[in-house]
Amino acid sequence: MDLDLNNTSILVTGGTGSFGKRFVRTILEQYPNVKRLVIYSRDELKQFEMAQQFSPAKYKAIRYFIGDVRDGERLRRACENIDVIVHAAALKQVPAAEYNPMECIKTNIFGAENVINAALDCGVKKVVALSTDKAAAPINLYGATKLCSDKLFVAANNMKGSRELAFSVVRYGNVIGSRGSVVPFFLNKRHEGVLPITHPDMTRFNISLEEGVDLVLHALQHAWGGEIFVPKIPSFKITDLAEAIAPNARLEMVGIRPGEKLHEEMITETDSYSTVELKKYFVILPATPNKWTAEEFMKAFNGQMVEPGFKYNSLTNKEWLNAAELRELIRLHVDPNFSV
Repeated sequence: MDLDLNNTSILVTGGTGSFGKRFVRTILEQYPNVKRLVIYSRDELKQFEMAQQFSPAKYKAIRYFIGDVRDGERLRRACENIDVIVHAAALKQVPAAEYNPMECIKTNIFGAENVINAALDCGVKKVVALSTDKAAAPINLYGATKLCSDKLFVAANNMKGSRELAFSVVRYGNVIGSRGSVVPFFLNKRHEGVLPITHPDMTRFNISLEEGVDLVLHALQHAWGGEIFVPKIPSFKITDLAEAIAPNARLEMVGIRPGEKLHEEMITETDSYSTVELKKYFVILPATPNKWTAEEFMKAFNGQMVEPGFKYNSLTNKEWLNAAELRELIRLHVDPNFSV
């Protein structure tokens, strides 16, 4: 059965971010009879700007709630009569997290716990939390807080009791063109004739905002509770991205930044013992499933366990993008007028 979110009330934490805006657009286009679509975030200016694009006068389902996921009481109020929560709020900048560790912990860990408690208290049916490649074998504080968040959402299924409620997680890597990512940074720097490169061997996964939204919708439709969904997406070399954006620029090696990995990782070798491969996704199953087994899950979705020791990272990935393909993706997802 196809996912139907018409007549459904949805709350998006961090709803004014890159993902949130694309998710809201998708919901309004695909489910015009959505009952309520609540944008929950703490930045009043971003909400004001977003309301110019998605006006409550035009879109009757839209609500804008000022609030922080750190504020459990406000979050519970926003979750009254909500059916679905998509949790996208987070502090994500690695250097800022290293410099302000407790602030990152308060938002990414305590905020996750507040989302879970609000869902348990308010009769929510589905919760999907956004994760990051940095949560797999984390080496920086941001990744460590998102790993904690993932663990909280997976374990929350053990606390739901008789509630008709499923918590799940989606994990993906670099979103092309998102704020703070390498593509807009290179686009801004290319006219200087020099692009700073951290390491010539660096690789990254690539996913579009649309694909990220599709992954969340997939989890909303198929999650039984406790899964971490990982999409099969292509990799690229950072030097190929530089070639795509500024083929005549000089590359200046500046070294890997503190807390930065040479290659993105989404499934570790340890995860392989509980990871199922499907056609378009990998699914890391919970260590302690609530009311179902891995065998039942594989039978229902025509999946199979990956080989022991399997790992999924941007270096050993089988699918790659070259400079020409990256150039087309930039035109499609970032700047339609882009040219070299």
